[in-house]
Amino acid sequence: MNHKELLNIISNGENYNVEFKRDNLRPEQLAKEIVAFANFQGGRILLGVEDDGSISGIQRENLQDWLMDTVFGRFIHPQIIPFYEELIMDDGKKVAVLTVGMGTTKPYVVRHNDREDVYIRFGSSSRLASREQQLRLFQTGGLLHAESLPISGRGFDQLDKRRLEQYLVDIIEDDEIPSSEEAWHQKLQNLDLMVATEFGTPVCTITGLSLFGKQPCYGIPQAGIHLLVFSGKEMDYDASLDEILNIPFTGLTSAINHRDVLEYSLPDRVLYYLQPYISEERLVSMRRIRCWDYPKAVIRELIVNAFAHRDWTNPNKVNLNIYANRLEITSPGGLANSMTIEKMKAGQRFPRNPIITNILRDYNFMDNRGMGIRRKIIPLMKEHNGTEVDFEVTEDYVKVTLWK
Repeated sequence: MNHKELLNIISNGENYNVEFKRDNLRPEQLAKEIVAFANFQGGRILLGVEDDGSISGIQRENLQDWLMDTVFGRFIHPQIIPFYEELIMDDGKKVAVLTVGMGTTKPYVVRHNDREDVYIRFGSSSRLASREQQLRLFQTGGLLHAESLPISGRGFDQLDKRRLEQYLVDIIEDDEIPSSEEAWHQKLQNLDLMVATEFGTPVCTITGLSLFGKQPCYGIPQAGIHLLVFSGKEMDYDASLDEILNIPFTGLTSAINHRDVLEYSLPDRVLYYLQPYISEERLVSMRRIRCWDYPKAVIRELIVNAFAHRDWTNPNKVNLNIYANRLEITSPGGLANSMTIEKMKAGQRFPRNPIITNILRDYNFMDNRGMGIRRKIIPLMKEHNGTEVDFEVTEDYVKVTLWK
């Protein structure tokens, strides 16, 4: 970094990835800022710069040794290796620039007074992470898969045995069908659909209840999908349809003829509800044909992706909104790890919920190539009406918009 770059950063003030500090602060105070950056997207700490942007210069001797041995060595866990540099200004004052990258083994903590505190960056300040935010950091760091979390009070009775038997027999071709509830418990624990508890009786996991539960939302409020249809181009109080589908994601077919649907899967049920609003019958070559505003294959793919890659620590449901000029589907939670829309379009895969993803692949809801956006969603919309698909990504959601 040169003088011009440093002065430009200072002139823009503190923000989500820049912090000004004196170098005489306590080590745990500096550790808090470092940890917050590592748990977020990384950032720079300018030591020797006041809050108002004036340069006071660093005063501590052997600052780099103090940082590495004391701040990073004693107060921060897991280990972080920063980039450190010092710049001498025209008046002889020194400014130390501490660059912290986005961490790969989140959450990072400050160890102090027999505590381990997790901090995150919020705007231009650092604050303690809430319970939900800590869960997301554990999930981002690969230390937790929320899909495997237990659902208190939801046992084997809350699962649809018919769907489970069909999954075992017809989908994964498992000849050993449990003959007792205890045997079912063991089988479902092996499949991560249930999990043992300290009290002895296994309970459903998020995966088990969301995929095979009789009424998933009663155990997982954020399960299912919320459908809203508006006659205009903006959301208002007068919705033509306002429905929460509280059904398992998987469907059920006849044991005799698997083409006969006994109960719809969640994507098929969504299409059933939306059919009156985004399709109509037209006379084509003397035949009446149902024409859709958006390709059904695209809607199905978006529902599957929103469900498979959603953040289960986020309390919101998947939302599908229909407006006069567009369809929007919103999946709770930002993109996992370092995933970006560009990487998704290129076909890169990083499943946030690998167990759910694998089961959906068993049912052929998804393939192993991870090319749904590139090979299906984008080209099918261009073929359908020549429009581009819009993607919006924040820390809280991923929203995809199809234009009519």
